[in-house]
Amino acid sequence: MLKKLPLWVKIFIGMGLGILWGLVAIWINMEKFTIDWVQPWGNIFLKLLKMIAVPLIFVSLVKGISSLSNISKLSRIGLKTITIYILTTLIATTVGLGLVNVIKPGDVFPDEKKEEYRERFLHDISDKQAAADLMKDQSPLRFLEEIVPENIFFAVGNNSKMLQVIFFAIFFGIALVSIPNKKTEVVKNFFEGLNDIIIKIIDIIMKFAPYGVFALMAGLIVDFSGDAEIFRALGMYMLTVGLGLFALILIFYPALIRIFAGVRYRKFFRSILPAQLVAFSTSSSAATLPVTLKQVINEFKVSKGIANFVLPVGVTINMDGTSCYQAIAAVFIAQVFGMDLNISQQISIVLLATIASIGTPGVPGGSIVMLIIVLNTVGIPVEGLALILGVDRPLDMLRTSVNVTGDCTVATIIAKSEGGIGVEEPELEREQETEPEPEPEPVA
Repeated sequence: MLKKLPLWVKIFIGMGLGILWGLVAIWINMEKFTIDWVQPWGNIFLKLLKMIAVPLIFVSLVKGISSLSNISKLSRIGLKTITIYILTTLIATTVGLGLVNVIKPGDVFPDEKKEEYRERFLHDISDKQAAADLMKDQSPLRFLEEIVPENIFFAVGNNSKMLQVIFFAIFFGIALVSIPNKKTEVVKNFFEGLNDIIIKIIDIIMKFAPYGVFALMAGLIVDFSGDAEIFRALGMYMLTVGLGLFALILIFYPALIRIFAGVRYRKFFRSILPAQLVAFSTSSSAATLPVTLKQVINEFKVSKGIANFVLPVGVTINMDGTSCYQAIAAVFIAQVFGMDLNISQQISIVLLATIASIGTPGVPGGSIVMLIIVLNTVGIPVEGLALILGVDRPLDMLRTSVNVTGDCTVATIIAKSEGGIGVEEPELEREQETEPEPEPEPVA
């Protein structure tokens, strides 16, 4: 029976059992056993996620850029699509960063617990802080200079150099689409297959997630000595993420599509609701794409040419919900560990969450890997992921709905600007209802 349960239910069970184990371990003085024999399995789970981070970001970005090969025919639409997607993602990340700095959910933790975690990871944090302080005395363009790698193999071997990997992936992808298709078809097929393999690896790793969450939560409860403040902070974290995501769905997108495409509030939600529900239930933008296409073409009257170009690109590079969540999660974990992030670090989170979200695959669990990239680069201990993994599934469902809503909004805005709304085309449903005439039977 347990095998038939969906993964998110298993993660919830793992989290609950981990909390229970931690509380019992404190009660019967088994803290050392838990730290020595249970928590290491959670660390193995974290290492598995770190292991796949670099290949995932590189392959996903190259595949995403190579899929824009038809941009030569739709160069204007292509440029407009990418620009608007990046702008909305930047705004979503900024919304998340603003909310987490105002609400400060991680500050619910007692000061003594923050000090305990700060001392535990003092070496790692001090190295990052020293590097950040050093950058203050350097050229303002030092940030851009650091993005360009001297040695890509060195960057690949260091998770803190993820921006350099992203730069090389973008460079590689642009060069790939600049060469005639006949010469690069083998390379594109190779990355297509490699991307499927990496997504399968993530799927296998996420099967281990309930056990990893159990071990991490058990160790975390022991570390915090069963302090109830951890649960208050977790509730505040979920509230902060929920506020950010609902602000995008209920305020930002309706205002955007009303101003630039003239779609009314009620019409917008009535038309997009089926796609939102499928996205919420599957936690996959890619799986929702057929429904998204149908709603955008039939309800928003977007031309097929624009919809078939803009929406698949959005599945790859438009992750507004993911970037908003990553900004909140990163700062929340930093607050829990008692880290005060300066302005330059928070700007780095905005830029990195925006760029990293472009490489997030439209499948469940992909955003967790990308969050590790953000945490590593800014110098926030990834052990803090134990706090949020157990409640990630419902938030993942919600942020997927945000991503799909953003795709539909941008597709409609671009269609309006290109005169591609209301074009007389047969609807998808009508095409499906029209059956071909039966062929005459052969005469014996």
